[in-house]
Amino acid sequence: MAPRRAEHLSFTKPGQLITAGVAAAVVVFLLTQLAYGDLPRLPLAAGATLLLIALVDLVLALTMRPRIKRKPGTEPVNSLTAARAVALAKASSMAGAIMAGVWIGLGAYLLPIVGTVAAAQTDIVAAVIGLISAAALIAAGLWLEHSLRNPDEPEEPLDDEED
Repeated sequence: MAPRRAEHLSFTKPGQLITAGVAAAVVVFLLTQLAYGDLPRLPLAAGATLLLIALVDLVLALTMRPRIKRKPGTEPVNSLTAARAVALAKASSMAGAIMAGVWIGLGAYLLPIVGTVAAAQTDIVAAVIGLISAAALIAAGLWLEHSLRNPDEPEEPLDDEED
């Protein structure tokens, strides 16, 4: 039986985020075409809740980065804590990408009707706020992930070569 190779957690790739965002945009655009008239108006702060998660990511990055880099006077990070923070970082950037797609899909539907449908005028503002918040979440998640990189490892893990 061949020995098991260590599994490497890869860093978030832009293509993954783009694919998730585009898929969400298409689905939301199509669903909005079917049901926009039946939906309630969007609260202006609907997407702003993503900023709270982005803030958590930023605080974690600021507090954990010196510890990961082993700066003098800092306590090393517990490996389980680091793993949880990496999971949060990856989930944040992916959730941000999906939500950016949601707001883009909604905005793509709303832009052509903003001059003729009264509800679309306030909903487009909510969509822009949501898109900005989603972009902040993507950035914060990616920065947290970058901040948690082990300084002793290469930027990207190398593939193990077969014997």
